[in-house]
Amino acid sequence: MAERVSDPRKLRNQGVRAFFSKNRWIVENVTSLGLALLLVFMIRSSIVEAFKIPSGSMIPTLLIGDHIFVNKFSYGFKLPFSDLVFHDPIYFWKRSPPQRGDIIVFMYPKDESFYYIKRVVGTPGDVIEVRNKILFVNGQQVKRDVVTQELADPVFQSLDDPRYSRNNLELFSETFGSDSHLVMIDKNNFLGDVYGPQTIPADSLFVMGDNRDFSNDSRFWGFVPYRNVKGKAMVIWLSLWISLSDSQFVFRPSRIGTVLH
Repeated sequence: MAERVSDPRKLRNQGVRAFFSKNRWIVENVTSLGLALLLVFMIRSSIVEAFKIPSGSMIPTLLIGDHIFVNKFSYGFKLPFSDLVFHDPIYFWKRSPPQRGDIIVFMYPKDESFYYIKRVVGTPGDVIEVRNKILFVNGQQVKRDVVTQELADPVFQSLDDPRYSRNNLELFSETFGSDSHLVMIDKNNFLGDVYGPQTIPADSLFVMGDNRDFSNDSRFWGFVPYRNVKGKAMVIWLSLWISLSDSQFVFRPSRIGTVLH
């Protein structure tokens, strides 16, 4: 009598079914975890992402150790992960581009592996000029008012960096349209006192830090292309700074929930 030869494909399928039957709990949970992680990364890629502020270039609006949420949906809804695959992200639809006064996170044009956060002060076609630390857009001085002592005191008290001497600092309320924000000027720092006039090219932005004399921004390295913009800063969800080397621990609960504008 001839021997019956088993079909290798049938044996393989039986083995796979047996494995899934014995390890059904593991398979189901791994699948659920995988789908959850995919959803998280899709949200992070296209809707909202958390960032930590590592430097003082946006003082007094943002302090070192502030943790913020950035709205990636502000300027359009893009195909998830498209910015990782293509040089320019693919958008399902675009919304209004960044406007003067927006705080944006973007890839640093000189090295796109780094993320910067600055305030937009000029959009395509604008002529930007700085005269004696005063910002001009299209030949008009951007409105700014001296901040009262009552409002300035809490800001100065939050500065725990020896570089910032209250004797040298001035706070101003600067206005774009109907929105105002604080900027800080160091009277004894002359770097970046004068710039331009310079016209912003198409699809580009001119950005500056609110800490005007301690900010590495468009005055020194140029414009931010639209494609480099990751999103608009929304809110501070945590303010915590820990430095083991300097034995520093700073927790600012009062800043939690601060809406950025």
